Amino acid sequence: MLTSVVSSCVRNRGTVSAPSIMLALPWSVRKSSHSTANLVRIAFFSQQQTSRLLTANLWRFPSGFTAKSLSLSTAALGGNVPDPSDSRDLPDRENFGSLSVDMSSRKWFRKTSPDVHELRYRQEEDKEQEDQVKPHRRPGRRNTAYWYFLQCKQLIKENKLQEALDMFSRDMLQAERLQPEEFNYSVLIGGCGRAGQLKQAFKLYNDLKKRGLEATDATYTALFNACAESPSKEAGLEQALKLEQELRRKNYPLSTITYHALLKTHALTNHLHACIHTLREMLQNGHVVTQKTFHFLLMACVNDKDAGFRLALQVWRQMLNSGILPDSKNYNLLLRTARDCGIGDPALATNLLLRPAQQSERGNLSASGSKNAIDIDLLERQLFIQADHLSECNQDGRDTEEDSLRKQDMTQLIPVRQSAPVPVNPADGAGLNLLDIFEDKVGGVISLGSVDGVSDRLALIGGPKGFLDKMEANKLSPDLRTLTLLADMMEPGYTSLKMLLKVAKKQKIKLDVPFFNSAIRTAVRSGDPEGAKAVLSVMKQRNVSVNVQTFGCLALGCERQKDGLQLLKDMEAAGVRPNSHVFSALIGRAAKRLDYVYLKTILKTMKSMEVWPTELIIQQLEFAAQYPLSYNQYKSRNNYLVHIDGFRGYYHQWLKEMPAVSKEDEQVQLKMETDSALVKTDAADGLTESQRRQAAAARRVKVHIKSKNSTSDRSA
Repeated sequence: MLTSVVSSCVRNRGTVSAPSIMLALPWSVRKSSHSTANLVRIAFFSQQQTSRLLTANLWRFPSGFTAKSLSLSTAALGGNVPDPSDSRDLPDRENFGSLSVDMSSRKWFRKTSPDVHELRYRQEEDKEQEDQVKPHRRPGRRNTAYWYFLQCKQLIKENKLQEALDMFSRDMLQAERLQPEEFNYSVLIGGCGRAGQLKQAFKLYNDLKKRGLEATDATYTALFNACAESPSKEAGLEQALKLEQELRRKNYPLSTITYHALLKTHALTNHLHACIHTLREMLQNGHVVTQKTFHFLLMACVNDKDAGFRLALQVWRQMLNSGILPDSKNYNLLLRTARDCGIGDPALATNLLLRPAQQSERGNLSASGSKNAIDIDLLERQLFIQADHLSECNQDGRDTEEDSLRKQDMTQLIPVRQSAPVPVNPADGAGLNLLDIFEDKVGGVISLGSVDGVSDRLALIGGPKGFLDKMEANKLSPDLRTLTLLADMMEPGYTSLKMLLKVAKKQKIKLDVPFFNSAIRTAVRSGDPEGAKAVLSVMKQRNVSVNVQTFGCLALGCERQKDGLQLLKDMEAAGVRPNSHVFSALIGRAAKRLDYVYLKTILKTMKSMEVWPTELIIQQLEFAAQYPLSYNQYKSRNNYLVHIDGFRGYYHQWLKEMPAVSKEDEQVQLKMETDSALVKTDAADGLTESQRRQAAAARRVKVHIKSKNSTSDRSA
């Protein structure tokens, strides 16, 4: 009975309800628990599910599955249902359900055309190109913040700072939306600091604070280094003081490396007083003073052009008394202070440098038992004793006769003790060496006389030979920087140059163009053109090519017009284009001789070569175009000032056509000439070349009006 009900439902595409099934079953089957459970399970099927299970497609007899399932279900229910596959019971099995098969197997077709095929081909081709452009990544895998840190570090190492910044902002923050870490900001701030981009460095630091990240010692070290390397020293000092105050409000303990970065900032942007204050704070916090600490103190002495050499010698003496041996960088900085700075008052220098070491200084060193012990108060009093010394003299108002005689003797370069004669021969370097006196290797006290030039200051520390011997005694070897500084300070002549060449050969140092340029500059300044030619011959023998700086050094010796014109011809033959520094040297020599014909020729050459004047050139020309205060052309005749009126007229017309270049533009131009990799920084201000010329012309007019007003006021 159940079989007939199901078969009728299949033929008529109907459904079977649970009550119908229960009525179709016998009482014995309905009474059993197993069958009742099956019936309940069937009864709770929804109508949609039941229709899907009992459709013609599912129960179609030709498939062979539905009949077997039906027979098994019937057997489970206890019914005697014959097998549908039996040919005796179902003779028309092949034709059964043919109508439903035709209806269910109906297929739909769409018309196609060549345009549709071409569109599909283009879509597939575009998809393949997109797959080639996009990097193939593993499913669910992204780059990490540390991976971006390594990539940015490598780009910065390759001098690709802008690419590193773009990768951080575009790829990491915008594309992948990763949360940056502190080290991502620190590496970028360090790169901006080394490139001198102060604003960008502090912009990254502010972004770090907005994200709630905690800055570390590496971050603060990079920020202080950015302040030190900033082109604008005022802006760098302002930002460094603000950052220092912020750290003090937070009570953040600085590390030794961060203190050294702060010392570097004050050494380059501030003065020695700030460095001593930072050193005092560093010692109070228990940090160890090393050679690098004194390196920054010596760097701060370079800012004092009047007495920086004397301050550097005092710092050097304190370093030796502290038990710290100097390194090669300290020796190079001592040479730099000797080259760029003076010694100050000779009497004060004699009193400070040549007297025996203070008992308190040595007592503190022996009592502490540590070589790194420094009496910072004593060092500060010795470095800045000049103001105290003058105030004491003003308070006393009188000096004894013995003191006056002693001060007079200080200004003479004579030995006080006959047992320690001092030979003075700066050429061979066998003169006085203050470095030996600081180490108590030379007995006797001598007084210093007037130290006029660079060679005299170099002679005080042993000369070239004595200085190199002192380095060798400390087991240090000179580098290229050391030899270049010595070449810029030594006595002119082939003998000194030959000595440095021997040292370079012994130490296997490859000499470059700046070394020979320093030797040429020394020879030219001393009025030795033959020495400059000898240096050029040595450069030719060593296959060292000349550059624009070489011709700039040679221009310092072009006293006459024919020499200057010959130099310009030599530059043209060598394929070197003269810059503003070369013309500045030529203008300086011509203005010193009051050769206005020479000056007019130089201005015409600058105009033809389109070399724009700098502020220094404008100042030189303004000075040359002024009449002397005591000159009256109507009362007397001066052969040197005959052509001044013609030069003044041409100069005023030349100013209207030649835009001036500011110091910032001059620095950018100098960087472009020395490093071709910085060409992109030329347009960093977003201005075109014509706009820069207009701005420069406006600055030039302002400078000209200001100088003209000052001249009129002085004449009045």
